[in-house]
Amino acid sequence: MPNGLEITQRAIEDFTKVQENMALAKEENATKTYANLKKDYISLKALLTVAGVNLTELDKIKE
Repeated sequence: MPNGLEITQRAIEDFTKVQENMALAKEENATKTYANLKKDYISLKALLTVAGVNLTELDKIKE
């Protein structure tokens, strides 16, 4: 069973991937894909905020 640090690390990795995919979707004008990814972005951002992760450097989208 993963510990808190492993869960946080995985969430950070997922957050980064979601942001990369959001940027690609925006570039390709894929609005439905972007909207779907934004849901994941918001959830991960909330989880990381509750976990006490400083998102200043990690958050490239800033929505």
